Amino acid sequence: MAAPRALVVLVSTFLLAASSRASKYSREANEGLAAAGAKRRETGEFRVVRLNQIWEKAQRLHLSAVKLAELHSDLKIQEKDELSWKKLKAEGLDEDGEKEAKLRRNLNVIMTKYGMNGKKDSQLVDTNYIKDGTESDTLDDPRLEKLWSKAKTSGKFSDEELDKLWREFKHHKEKIREYNILLETVSRTEDIHKNVINPSEENLVKEEILHNKHRELKDKLRSINQGFERLRKVSHQGYDATSEFEEPRVIDLWDMAKSANFTEKELESFREELKHFEAKIEKHHHYQKQLEISHEKLKHVEGTGDKEHLNRNREKYAMLEEKTKELGYKVKKHLQDLSSRISQGSTKQSF
Repeated sequence: MAAPRALVVLVSTFLLAASSRASKYSREANEGLAAAGAKRRETGEFRVVRLNQIWEKAQRLHLSAVKLAELHSDLKIQEKDELSWKKLKAEGLDEDGEKEAKLRRNLNVIMTKYGMNGKKDSQLVDTNYIKDGTESDTLDDPRLEKLWSKAKTSGKFSDEELDKLWREFKHHKEKIREYNILLETVSRTEDIHKNVINPSEENLVKEEILHNKHRELKDKLRSINQGFERLRKVSHQGYDATSEFEEPRVIDLWDMAKSANFTEKELESFREELKHFEAKIEKHHHYQKQLEISHEKLKHVEGTGDKEHLNRNREKYAMLEEKTKELGYKVKKHLQDLSSRISQGSTKQSF
């Protein structure tokens, strides 16, 4: 009996050591995230001066911790795109200025989205991950308000399904907002173009850019109409038990992918990738909730005067903030890549 007992002790010791090492590596990774964040704050969050100025301005606004982390992710995507564009421009690959115009348009969307474009009514309502928030939030569209009101009182949805449906409604509201921002940008550009007396080669290039913007507007409007029809159907019939995806952005991508020029094999591969993408989004949502809870705790501890407790909470908050920013960037980049694949269609040959 001594040998089996010795074996049990040996295995237990090994598992304890492995658990200790895993905990140590996890702690070191979290500390590394917080340290990386502190270093960036010293040297500047971004490599593009204009984006640093926007970020510094955002620090002075009354944005929630989650909304600030979201802004950071949006600016990181903008930074990536701007640096890529600078490289293209240096190689003479953006002669018509279309990519530069799209960058300006995207930045305008970001500024408007977070209420930094000088208009008081432009800022999106913060998502609150602790409280329900659905009673005080508005959808800014009578048709959406009516659908949501019917869905809430229909008795067809559990509390969890209502939360899921509310996310879909909020996502649809944001799509409409972004469409309106793009429409306003195109209208301003058209007004300038119409005032040009002598057409030139440069103006013909600008006309082509306008044409591309109109195509983008048309695609966004089609997505909005499809999204509304889906909301109308779900609100009246309830959720289908066989529904493949739950996240609004993933549902949008899957609907577009089914209409794209994909082979059956490529569509199946895309479906699997969307499952991974949805899991990534759920993980991001989890960290957003934890960040908001940590922020509430930090505000509470700051009023107690307990320095040791305060330092611990600050460290945890810094770690969660960095992790939320990191995941937010990964989600947005993945979304960008998937959307690009759909818009380009399938160019690969099956062998």
